[in-house]
Amino acid sequence: MGLLYYKICMGLYAAERSWQSDIENKTLTKMLSFGAPSTTINASTAVTSRVSPTTYSHLPFTVSPLSDSQRSSNFCFQQLLSCSSRFNCYRNKATAEAAETMAGTIASASGSKQALISLSDKKDLDLLATGLQELGYTIVSTGGTASALEKAGISVRKVEELTKFPEMLDGRVKTLHPNVHGGILARRDQNHHMEALDKHNISTFELVVVNLYPFYEKVTSTNGVTFDDGIENIDIGGPTMIRAAAKNHKDVLVVVDTQDYPLVLQFLKANKDDQQFRRKLAWKAFQHVASYDSAVSEWLWKQTEEDKFPPTFTIPLSLKSSLRYGENPHQKAAFYTDSSLSEFNGGGIATAVQHHGKEMSYNNYLDADAAWNCVCEFEKPTCVVVKHTNPCGVASRDDLIEAYRLAVKADPVSAFGGIVAFNKEVDEALARDIREFRSPTDGETRMFYEIVVAPSYSQKGLEILRGKSKTLRILEAKKNKTGKLSLRQVGGGWLAQDSDDLTPEEIKFDVVSKKVPETSELSDAKFAWLCVKHVKSNAIVIAKDNCMLGMGSGQPNRLESLRIALRKARDEVKGAALASDAFFPFAWKDAVEEACESGIGVIAEPGGSIRDGDAIDCCNKYDVSLVFTGVRHFRH
Repeated sequence: MGLLYYKICMGLYAAERSWQSDIENKTLTKMLSFGAPSTTINASTAVTSRVSPTTYSHLPFTVSPLSDSQRSSNFCFQQLLSCSSRFNCYRNKATAEAAETMAGTIASASGSKQALISLSDKKDLDLLATGLQELGYTIVSTGGTASALEKAGISVRKVEELTKFPEMLDGRVKTLHPNVHGGILARRDQNHHMEALDKHNISTFELVVVNLYPFYEKVTSTNGVTFDDGIENIDIGGPTMIRAAAKNHKDVLVVVDTQDYPLVLQFLKANKDDQQFRRKLAWKAFQHVASYDSAVSEWLWKQTEEDKFPPTFTIPLSLKSSLRYGENPHQKAAFYTDSSLSEFNGGGIATAVQHHGKEMSYNNYLDADAAWNCVCEFEKPTCVVVKHTNPCGVASRDDLIEAYRLAVKADPVSAFGGIVAFNKEVDEALARDIREFRSPTDGETRMFYEIVVAPSYSQKGLEILRGKSKTLRILEAKKNKTGKLSLRQVGGGWLAQDSDDLTPEEIKFDVVSKKVPETSELSDAKFAWLCVKHVKSNAIVIAKDNCMLGMGSGQPNRLESLRIALRKARDEVKGAALASDAFFPFAWKDAVEEACESGIGVIAEPGGSIRDGDAIDCCNKYDVSLVFTGVRHFRH
């Protein structure tokens, strides 16, 4: 404190010399004396006060040595305030301001705690600021945040007073200053850091509370955003302060989330050195900035290139829930939502609202996603039933209740314990049928489902479904946006591809057989083709009259998948359409011939095999229509 006291005296002396020429009443110079009795400063006193014995020799007034009791921050602060009040007698306003600045510096360096607050989202700001003031913090703030604090009646020091520099460049430069970042980054356990602060009259910050310009909200606005406006909403000073405070978290507490305010106030009141708490907030700060930067990077790439696959990119994920377990009970698991700009209003299961039932499990998410993606492909009222991510029943009808019953009928054994998805609202009548419908296998067993998912529910429909089971998960989801990037993890890397969004209307069903399919047969082929793209390869779907009759999935060879589908379709296979996710490598005494012999009316496949001629000849022999789509639908 002796050094600080000396700095006060030196500051006053410099001020006195600059004012003497303007002072008419020479007796005013006597006010510079502190009124303390004159004394000689010996070496021991100098050591105690951190000032050499000769330091004071050039002062035009005498200075008392400080006793142990006077060497407190309060004594020095009061002496300076006393002098500052005397300076108000002078006409030179700048000098009075200089005295006030020294008062703030000494107060901070002598034990007063400082918090730097700069917020875009000012939620609960008054709660935080009031709590900090009660704990003795001096609040330093910027622009709009400072104005909000003043309106709330909270004492605040504007950052310009600290930097002695106004905001400039339309607010681009406010806090990028050594008086700010020196006070954040200085390590308290390093003497040379603290000496540097003393030398430059920089005070420390114990708390930094910052959140950033709403860049994400701006560039995803429904009104759109110009390139220049997007650029102006990239925060620079905020991330810099956050990173600085997070790096020096041992000494500076950093807060980026309004939800953490109560915990932070509680932590400060406890006055404990909990480094784990500080590290957690620092992690959160760096993650906050990383997510922010990923949005900026994603947006800029889209403004620069049309290529969907940048050389590098980051996916910001946010924890939505911890799951009971993964695919199996011995595997721990969690569910994250994707905060990428490309997923904004993108729909899908990740953003679905759960109205009822047990918490979602890892497998529930996978199955619900498969069911929802499939049912959203259809324009007509449609029901899809999924088991282990494969659609085992699909039907489209004007009457959604009929569609539901037909979808279950396609494979009632698999449907039991499955996921049921609808692409239209579930009303009271449909909800009642879902609740009471008996299995087609015996007409007695009430059907049980893990999940029902739909775009909406009537109030009564939702009430009825809730009565079916306490565990039934009822989800309300938005349709998936097309054009997304599809990602899949492999060991040590990720695969990225366009999502498979092609619809029957976007491709040509090229007839290559002698027999031309009837309009109804071609419609059935398109329906089967739309279903088969959601079945695991090797995949075969048999359908008729907009209803799946049977499917075979996941077999190592296409012939076995065909046989499974035929077995499920039973005698309804006559005149039905068959769709294959890929071409048939063989025809004679293989899948194509067996399909023709079973009574299939039309086959839809991509084509492209060196033995396509055999498939055509085989279909011509059995008078079966064959269409090539030119599009493969592998799903692994």
